[in-house]
Amino acid sequence: MSAVRSKICGITRIEDALAAVEAGADAIGFVFYAKSPRAVTAEQARAIIAQLPPFITTVGLFVDVSRCELTEILEVVPLDLLQFHGAETPADCDGYHRPWIKALRVRPGDDLEAACRAYHKASGILLDAYVAGIPGGTGEAFDWALIPAHLSKPIILAGGLSADNVAQAIRRVRPYAVDVSGGVEAQKGIKDHGKVEAFMAAVRGA
Repeated sequence: MSAVRSKICGITRIEDALAAVEAGADAIGFVFYAKSPRAVTAEQARAIIAQLPPFITTVGLFVDVSRCELTEILEVVPLDLLQFHGAETPADCDGYHRPWIKALRVRPGDDLEAACRAYHKASGILLDAYVAGIPGGTGEAFDWALIPAHLSKPIILAGGLSADNVAQAIRRVRPYAVDVSGGVEAQKGIKDHGKVEAFMAAVRGA
């Protein structure tokens, strides 16, 4: 099995972004969703990205954003990858000249392979916990047994991950990547650098 990739999401400060990079994260995520306590403006994200070293993937998280608004953000922020976390259709996710991933909030009875086929242009599928009315960042885990063993898209596992359970999650699910936000925070939007380091050490040791 190749090394599991990692993304630290909900970055709002340059010092947190650099701490994630120093700890070994492959990607950092910016939340462009005004209702989130981790939301950033295009200008904030651009300023942070300008100070990153090379070979770090920058990801923008969007929730049912209009095509006009997203296009305007992309004119300001040099994002490498788009993450759609709402009720977007496959057509809604396409057409931005960027690779993209689609987040699914997992519930019993969901046909995840059918979703992979529906979003066949996605670079990967992110699996998160379902909490009614909250599109993501809940800090809640879900039953990993709901994930089929062999899905047709690379899987990014999210939802309630931390240094305490990420190694177990990797061994159980064998995802392409893991994604964490709340599990490495001192408070919402502010990362705890010690937790980031511990998380990344657990990923490497899985």
